[in-house]
Parts: sequence; structure tokens; C-alpha cells
Amino acid sequence: MKFLKPEEQLRIIKRGTEEIISEQELLSKLKKSGEKGLPLRVKAGFDPTAPDLHLGHCVLLKKLREFQDLGHTVMFLIGDYTAMIGDPSGRSETRPPLTKAQVEENALTYQRQVFRILDSGKTEVMFNSSWLGKMSGEDMIRLSALETVARMLERDDFSKRYKSGVSISINEFMYPLIQAYDSVVMKADVEFGGTDQKFNILMGRGVQKHYGQEPQAAILLPILEGLDGVRKMSKSLDNYIAVEDTPVDMYGKIMSIPDELMWRYYLLLTPRSEADIDELKKGHPMDAKKALAFEITSWLHGAEDAKAAAEDFATKFSQREFPEDAREVVIKRDDGKTLLDLVLESSGKLKSRNEAKRLIAQGGVLIDGERVTDLNAPMPGKGTLRMRIGKKEFVVVKVS
Repeated sequence: MKFLKPEEQLRIIKRGTEEIISEQELLSKLKKSGEKGLPLRVKAGFDPTAPDLHLGHCVLLKKLREFQDLGHTVMFLIGDYTAMIGDPSGRSETRPPLTKAQVEENALTYQRQVFRILDSGKTEVMFNSSWLGKMSGEDMIRLSALETVARMLERDDFSKRYKSGVSISINEFMYPLIQAYDSVVMKADVEFGGTDQKFNILMGRGVQKHYGQEPQAAILLPILEGLDGVRKMSKSLDNYIAVEDTPVDMYGKIMSIPDELMWRYYLLLTPRSEADIDELKKGHPMDAKKALAFEITSWLHGAEDAKAAAEDFATKFSQREFPEDAREVVIKRDDGKTLLDLVLESSGKLKSRNEAKRLIAQGGVLIDGERVTDLNAPMPGKGTLRMRIGKKEFVVVKVS
């Protein structure tokens, strides 16, 4: 197979990544791959701790698909064995263990969902129970001897828990080592993960060296914020967009994200170049967000379903379907007042200017179907406005 030049591959791979350890090592691996005509073995592990994959996972899946399109092989590791321990990354307490039946059920849904994005012909699906389940007690003791407790406590979340007196179970110390051993068995050239996986992936490099292998390159990806625009996208926080959401729900949820967050979604979830994104920023935010919602929905559901979802959204929101019993207010126009003043005076629920500013910043105010983005814009001229403030407050505003 003919590969793109290594430097061009690296340029594509780097887009949207947080850190590559090391870039020079990855370039060297790409050069060797091209010289020998052998694809790199790219590892990404997913513990099936919940049945739904969401757009946060898609940041990683999209990057894996880029590797496949460049001619490399993705090893999609389902951590059915490690899921029964639970990844302690970023956790302030021990994760309750899952049963084998729960893990198996979730693993089946993962396989169904990932091939919306990955090329099944260039994907090796692996389960780490197939080798970890065969390890003896002696094997586990030998593996645990490769690292020290002091090294484990260098990890930020373990360190914080230890200092605050929160318990750390012994099996949690084993998790990074087991994840590292997976890389040995799989002979991984590259491992992907979120920035919260840095400690685990770097440990994989060390354990591979111990077993005489060339250490894998580590590619760390940003953590995607959820619908609230602040916290990591997570099912437990109920701020997620699931891969298997209906096209209508997916489109609508994307339209609800804060305006400033959509540029991050563009960078991490679409193939658009940074130049294209900069150009979009010059236009109206509502147009850019509609294009984003269509692109992502089309990517996961197809263009036809995405078009139907866009039409449904337009019917419900842009065409001003408005409650007949909406409250009416009359506001006297003042050249010195802004849209922020209009929103605050029209609402019966907002209590302060700061609260109104936050809601506008989150994209939560629409006037005649158009999202308010510039809170310092002058108050509109005389006439009747249909205003939606937040999710549930509808007001007919008569400006006199």
C-alpha cells in the first residue's frame, strides 16, 4: 500500500491533539511504516462501563478513523477485564466494580456503535480478558513488581486521595499496569487516549521497554465539554449527546450548546480546517451552529436523516411556534438601553444582570427565532417581539 509522506501524515494527525509523546518518535514510526509498507498498529482502549458512547468518545474515534484513512490498522480494545476494576483516572473515590454480565452487555453495544465511524475492514476488535483472564497469580505478582507505590502516588488523582485520607484500593494501583501490559500483548506502535490517560499511557511505554519492545508513541486528545459548556461530557452529569440519539435529538442538542463552545466542536468533531473555522466565525453564529449540527448529525446518521432533523428544528423553533398563552409585556424604547436591558426587563425569572449575561452567553435567549449573541447591541425599534428566555419562559414584548 502507498502511504502519504510521513510529514503530511503527521500534519493530519496533529490537528486537534493536545500532546504527542514524542512527535519525533511518531514521525520516525511513520517513516519506517512507509519504507516497509507495513501499517502502524494503533491502540485505543474503551472500558465498557456504560452502554452509551457519546460525542466525547467520538473525538477519539474520529482521530482513529483518520489513521485508518492514512492506511494504518486500529486495534479497538474493549477492556472487559479492566472494566471489572474500573479506571480510577480523575476519580475522587473507588469506582464500584461491574459484574461480568454488565460488562458483556455494554461491550456488545460498543461494537455496534463504533462502526458508525470506524472502518470495520481496518479494525481489529480485541478483548483484554482473552489474555488477562489467563494470567496466573504468579504472573500478576511479577507484573506488579515492575512499579513502586511511590511511582503510583506520583499520579495526581492518587496523590490527592492519599493526602486527603480517601481510600485507594490495591486493584486500582494495578489498573495502569494492566493497561500497560495490554500494549505489550498487542504490540502497539501508538496509543490514543484523553489527557486524563497520560499516566497510564506513559506507563505502557515503560512496560514495553521492559519486555524488549520499542515504546509506543502516545497521542493525547482534549476532553470535550458537554452541553453545559463547562464540565466533561458525561452520562453521569447528564450533559452528553449519545452516538445513538435520534437524529432529531442530536441536532437539537447540538443547537443548544453555548456559541463559544461550538468552535471547539468544529475543531474536534469535523474535518474542517482551522482556516474554514475562522471564516465561519465571521458570519452569524446561528448559521455556523446549524451547519455544525447538520455536519455531526449527517456524520453519524446520514445526510437524509440530518436534513429531516434540520427541518424539524426549523419547524419547532425558527418558524416561531409560540405558546398562545405567552405572557405579554410592554417596554418603552430608550436609545440608551441594550439587548441586555431588554432581556432583563422582559423576564419574570431573571434576578440580576449577571444572571441575564450568563444566559445570553450560553445561547439561551432567542428573539424572533434568532439567538441573541451581542448583549451590548442597541434595543430594537418599536414593534412586537417574540422572546424565548431559557427553556421555558416565552414572552411577547411590545416595544413602544
